[in-house]
Amino acid sequence: MTSQLAGNKVGKGRKWRGAQVRSRAVQPDHPGVFRAAFLAVMGFALMLLWSLPLRAEDGAVVKSHGFAEFGDLRYPAGFAHFDYVNPEAPKGGELSISAVGTFDSMNPFTRKGRAGALASEHFESLMVASYDEPGSYYGLIAESLEYPESQDWVIFNLRPEARFSDGSPVTADDVVFSHNILLDQGLQSYAEAVRKRIPKAEALGPHQVKFYFSPDFPRRAMITQVAGTPVFSKAWFEADPENRRLDEPRLDPGIGSGPYILDKAEINQRIIYRRNPDYWGKDLNVNIGRHNYDAIRVEYFGDAIAAMEGFKAGVYTVRPENNSKSWATSYEFDAVAKGDVIKDEIPDGNVPAANGFVMNLLRPQFQDIRVREAVQLAFNFEWTNESLQYGLFRQRNSFWQDSALEAKGLPQGRELEVLTALGDQIDPEVLTTEPVMAHASKPKRPNDRRNLRRAMKLLDEAGWEVNSDGIRQNAAGETLKIELLLDSPTMERIAGPFVSNLQAMGIDAKMNRVDYAQYTSRRREKDFDMVYFAYRKSLEPSTGLKQQFGAEAHQFSVFNPAGLADPAVDALIDGVVAAKTLEDLHSNTRALDRVLRAKRFMVPAWYLDVSWIAYWKQYAYPENLPPYDTGLLDLWWVDADREAELKASGALR
Repeated sequence: MTSQLAGNKVGKGRKWRGAQVRSRAVQPDHPGVFRAAFLAVMGFALMLLWSLPLRAEDGAVVKSHGFAEFGDLRYPAGFAHFDYVNPEAPKGGELSISAVGTFDSMNPFTRKGRAGALASEHFESLMVASYDEPGSYYGLIAESLEYPESQDWVIFNLRPEARFSDGSPVTADDVVFSHNILLDQGLQSYAEAVRKRIPKAEALGPHQVKFYFSPDFPRRAMITQVAGTPVFSKAWFEADPENRRLDEPRLDPGIGSGPYILDKAEINQRIIYRRNPDYWGKDLNVNIGRHNYDAIRVEYFGDAIAAMEGFKAGVYTVRPENNSKSWATSYEFDAVAKGDVIKDEIPDGNVPAANGFVMNLLRPQFQDIRVREAVQLAFNFEWTNESLQYGLFRQRNSFWQDSALEAKGLPQGRELEVLTALGDQIDPEVLTTEPVMAHASKPKRPNDRRNLRRAMKLLDEAGWEVNSDGIRQNAAGETLKIELLLDSPTMERIAGPFVSNLQAMGIDAKMNRVDYAQYTSRRREKDFDMVYFAYRKSLEPSTGLKQQFGAEAHQFSVFNPAGLADPAVDALIDGVVAAKTLEDLHSNTRALDRVLRAKRFMVPAWYLDVSWIAYWKQYAYPENLPPYDTGLLDLWWVDADREAELKASGALR
């Protein structure tokens, strides 16, 4: 379904759609806190400077209003606003969404507990990504940047008018402090990765900060790494250093420089953010047409069923849906029939998240690749999709599904050269065979006997034989056990048949659903055999791959649940990060995709090339939504007439 707000024309006769959502995205059947955006710490630039190289003492230096990892920036210095916004979008109203679970902190960077939804929205970064061009960034707190062609360092020139929510200025000292506290008190995997690559940050003056990059590492994406650093108030932290630690849970989020500030946080009930009336950056070109709500409210529910009932009752008004059963069956209520609630889809040009059941390679039972392949064969996607997911999904094969980065066919050209250079670090078959694909299954029954026979033969070959009780044991008498750790009741119906198939193969397998806090703790400590996980992917991957798949942080990175540590993978990641052209980036990433799939540490699940969103009809959005973000948080707005109509009819309070 689609809908258009009747007669909704805003300024200069330009037409804008009601929140008519189009069609693409990647939502697995997994509830949880609404996407909170850690490194999506917003904002963007004003007019300034030119992108032409200038001469300096140490050679050619680029001074620019933005930065593109490859190619040229789409928007020139002094651009009026992004093409995908409504520059005259009305301000006002409220966005209300839901979260499932609990929270005990409003500090999004804590190493303990669970942070509230959107807790990072207080904090802005030096630069922010454009939604319609991958790998391009424009200044927010920084009005410009300077760097040599070698990218050995970068200088950011801060906007003198930038202010924290308490009115104090954002300075270079705050930026240096933010970088250092993330190294000292941030996530260990982040700190270990960044410390070696960015050895020093220095304030050159009140509004100028310089980052130095290590010559021992490729420098691609170093600039965007530091440009995305959330900026904290040094004075706020130092006023009470014992109680204001970055790694400890607390209900006071501190002060940031963003457009919204925390109004209220009621533990496990709701969070309300209010627009800061004194927000310093509201008139920047990168903010025109954005941040249109007066308030953003997050309502918490104990489970997905209660959350759905809350939406139907109008307790909250926008619901990004991630459950296929709910999308197929739960929207047959009066408000939908009357057109008061719109059920729609938004296109998504991003790479689908690589989601599936991940095996913890730190566990001894997963050391043999034959065991891992057998576990993969136990999952029947076709039956799951047709019987449990209403045929709405497609089967995922690649970590970069449906993109130029996906490995296909036999390796050729530059990709073959990259793989050949790895020598005996990879299985020779990687060079001569097509990439590992998700196996096919028969959709008529949950247990495809053909696949189960193949899986049991693999387990026999791996030394896990069936004993007199029908349970698989090795020569040492150890039982082959697998616990699938979950925190979602809706995932149980999906995982149940998968676990039953594992049991049918003689594996002592079980599901264990724990509460959200325990799940978070066990995930961080790698205390699990398998979990359901989604690796977020991009069209221009870089240093983040080290936290997802690199050996450097494999024992403690929450982004590397598999605990993967492999020299060939590390070498391929280095090649991706060192790429200087898009062709080289694509070739190295395809090689990495091929090798990761060959490791068989993940049971690939499903993907969707649309985002599902249901919403009460008072919302509108620009017709030309960007390909890489739905814009729900910052591009949509409330149509006051439609909202009044809903309230007058009694449909909404």
